Amino acid sequence: MNSSEHSLTDLSAPQTARIPGDLAMWCFILAELLAFLLLLGSMAFARGHWEQMFSAGIATLHPEAGLINTLILLSGSYFAARGVRLSAQGQPRALGRGFSLAALCGLGYVAIKLSEYALLFGAGYNLRTDTFYFFYFFTTFFHLAHVLIGMVILLVVARRYRTGQYPNADKARMAGESAASYWHMVDLVWLVLFPLLYVLP
Repeated sequence: MNSSEHSLTDLSAPQTARIPGDLAMWCFILAELLAFLLLLGSMAFARGHWEQMFSAGIATLHPEAGLINTLILLSGSYFAARGVRLSAQGQPRALGRGFSLAALCGLGYVAIKLSEYALLFGAGYNLRTDTFYFFYFFTTFFHLAHVLIGMVILLVVARRYRTGQYPNADKARMAGESAASYWHMVDLVWLVLFPLLYVLP
């Protein structure tokens, strides 16, 4: 078989699709998404019954902070994805840098979110104020907890990657992809929460 025939054979060969990361992590991600879906569904139901209450509550929030946090999380996802891609291209140190930068973005998100909480608490709003603030504080804190978990996962994987604690390249690749996938899930949930809580009247 000549080279042209060989190349045609390669092109016609079926490409095996592969889920990035570990299957166990994807089961965990799907379970987390289901929990958020139930929470957001409950909030949508409450919003349909108390539209004025929700509109008044949204007016007291800080959309600029929400927008900045959106950009921060998107940047974190970019750094995480870039680290995984470059490490797969033969630049192993890129994963540690990318994950560290993503975790730093997460830290920025946490700082801004805590400052929002402080302003709202200072103005007298809390979980018991009304239904809107219950859902606002509960959903955003639940998401904040996932941001913190994501930061820990990124930093642990980055450290293990740098110190060569994975037994082989496949295990290292799967760990990196799993960590990045979890972080993307956290980002995706916020992209739904942001317009629901800060933009829609």
